[in-house]
Amino acid sequence: QLQASGGGLVQAGGSLRLSCAASGGTFSTYVMAWFRRAPGKAREFVAVINWSGDSTYYLDSVKGRFTISRDNAKNTVYLQMNSLKPEDTAVYYCAASTGVSVRSWSYDYWGQGTQVTVSS
Repeated sequence: QLQASGGGLVQAGGSLRLSCAASGGTFSTYVMAWFRRAPGKAREFVAVINWSGDSTYYLDSVKGRFTISRDNAKNTVYLQMNSLKPEDTAVYYCAASTGVSVRSWSYDYWGQGTQVTVSS
C-alpha cells in the first residue's frame, strides 16, 4: 500500500516536498516513481529511482528542479519540487515496480494521489 502526501497550493517559484509511505511489502525491492496527471491530459512520468537510490531519471521538463530520493529504512520515497511552475499543476501519484521503467503500465502499485496547484 502506498500513501502519498505533501501536496498543496504554492505560488510560482515556490517549493513543495511530496512523500510516499509504503507498507505491506519489502520496500527496498521495488523501484519507485512519481507520475502526474494534469487536468485534461494523460498521466505522465515524472521521475524514477532505483532500488538502492543511486540511480535516478527525470522527465526533461523537471530536470534541475525536481529531485527524487528514498529512505529504505523509513519505507518512504520523496519528490522535492523547486522552482515550481503553473504547468506543474497536477495530481501526483507515487508508484512501485519490480523493474525500472517510465511506462505507467509497468507499475504494479499506486498511491492515491496528492494535488499540487501552482498559481501564477
